[in-house]
Amino acid sequence: MSDIIRLLPDSVANQIAAGEVIQRPASVVKELVENAVDAGATSIQIIIRDAGRTLIQVVDNGCGMTDTDARMAFERHATSKIAAATDLFNLSTMGFRGEALASIAAVAQVDLRTMRHDSQVGTRLIINGSVVESQEPEASVPGSNMMVKNLFFNVPARRKFLKKDSVELANIMREFERLALVNPEVEFTLINNDSVMHQLLKGSLKQRIVDLFGKSLEKQIIPIHTETSIVKISGFIGLPSSGRRRNALQYFFVNGRNMRHPYFHKATMSCYEPLIAPDVQPNYFINFEVDPSTIDVNIHPTKNEIKFEDEQAIWQILVAAIKESLGRFNGMPGIDFSTDDASLPLFNPNFEADTQLNLDPDYNPFEQPAEMSDTPHVSAPTSSGRTFRSGDALRQASRDWERLYEGFSNESSPTTVAGSALNSMPSEMLGEESPDIFGDTAVSDIPQRHCISVRGRYIVSPSRSGLMVIDQHRAHLRVLFDQFMEMSSEASFATQRMMFPEIVRLSPAQAAVLESLLPEVSAIGFDLSPLGDGDWSLNGAPAVLGDVNPVDTLLRIIEDETEGGDKPADSLRQRLALSMASAAAVRPGKQLSDEEMDHLIASLFSLKTPNYTPDGRLIVSIITIDELASRL
Repeated sequence: MSDIIRLLPDSVANQIAAGEVIQRPASVVKELVENAVDAGATSIQIIIRDAGRTLIQVVDNGCGMTDTDARMAFERHATSKIAAATDLFNLSTMGFRGEALASIAAVAQVDLRTMRHDSQVGTRLIINGSVVESQEPEASVPGSNMMVKNLFFNVPARRKFLKKDSVELANIMREFERLALVNPEVEFTLINNDSVMHQLLKGSLKQRIVDLFGKSLEKQIIPIHTETSIVKISGFIGLPSSGRRRNALQYFFVNGRNMRHPYFHKATMSCYEPLIAPDVQPNYFINFEVDPSTIDVNIHPTKNEIKFEDEQAIWQILVAAIKESLGRFNGMPGIDFSTDDASLPLFNPNFEADTQLNLDPDYNPFEQPAEMSDTPHVSAPTSSGRTFRSGDALRQASRDWERLYEGFSNESSPTTVAGSALNSMPSEMLGEESPDIFGDTAVSDIPQRHCISVRGRYIVSPSRSGLMVIDQHRAHLRVLFDQFMEMSSEASFATQRMMFPEIVRLSPAQAAVLESLLPEVSAIGFDLSPLGDGDWSLNGAPAVLGDVNPVDTLLRIIEDETEGGDKPADSLRQRLALSMASAAAVRPGKQLSDEEMDHLIASLFSLKTPNYTPDGRLIVSIITIDELASRL
């Protein structure tokens, strides 16, 4: 039998590696900017066309490369950052794997112009899908000018699954924000389709935060600082009053590198638990400085996941630092005891207040006179001219006392009310010969009476097969989704004008997504007008939202579009309906009345697909008699 194992060509290996390193245009921006930072650049310009599909260009004033280094930089595992395995435990640079440029060149057309500061002439290198087409001397400015054209031109499947331009641009801008925050000493310029979106001067971290996210954030953040032998923590955290229900600004940095760390996020959230609502997230920009030998960044090719050697100790230091800052910079107003004209009355134990009231000390309001007719009548004129007598009122109260609880014991128990709407449904809808409109749920399993709410989350009802458990949030979401889909197909959304328009502040990434969605959100009832600098005026909202916060609903639509934006119009219409239904559905934990449970169940089982939410989550579950018997 012949040998079947073969060594893959470098071009194929690079495309495989690109699947992990280069996931979307934002990944290219991240890798190229990090290389520019490692090269010592103090000014970086990023030029984007068509959300990175056509062009991603990064121009820096770093150290530049020689013609030999420029050629070697695109070979797999070629790097200037490390030389031995021991260097992995003492990293001070962003890159070190030597895979990024090789992966980019494997899935795009690359045009590089670079020159060192001490050279008279630079070099130009052109690579097309890992194939070097030419390398020639060329006059250039010191630094590097990297152009990545037609990303994924030779990987049609990957290019096909890119999201639409607004979504990809939003991802690029979020990556740009992370890079700009972690490098405040570097000047950044971001240009998209010849329009300058950001022009950031070097400065402090706080100034960079304000430049990126608006001046309103300056008064909403407080500094945090502590230094120990294990870690130095610095940065800013948000005041509890500035928490957000959606799109909170939460960033962790370690040694000048962005990271995601659920463990430290939980530590931060634990400090805010008694200060904010459970569904509110605080803002934070926290930087950790540790010994490079105590962390491991070589976990994933994207280098966003980092392991710490002293995680538990850093947890405690982080919690103490956050609580100390929240205590020192409390946003609640205090009492000013230094006011000169403030005077407090002294307590005088001998002082007697004059109430100026004539009271009868022998009067007993519970003592009833022996003869009602002898009850003295105290008359008082009313506005209608009639005279009201207290004796009449006392006799009337004594006659009506027994009527107060008349028929009380004959009233129906509240538990029998739920399910009445289902019991009143026409028999032809519940007959065995009727079509199966309940999906996998048998008609005999429809709850008939005695619905019970469990902690405001589940509705439990007996059925002929056992016990039916309904998730009330998912059930309401399913009902609202179908209603919104029907209304969107008929274009029957009405707009409720707002007496006082609300100002919606969006990040540049969110604003880019909203601009692409503006015709669709207008069609479902939102009335928006731009104010500039990422601010929008919300003048009206869909009337179907009722008391639901329209700003939260709009932010949810933007977030869902960013996460799952596709091109088909039907898919967009479904996503908008799902976003609105998710925002408007009853929250888990809310106690429903019997009538509300009754109406919700009746509405749910009148749908064609009541068993699952639009995103595939189970709504109805039946615990059979056999399962109950096995548990008892």
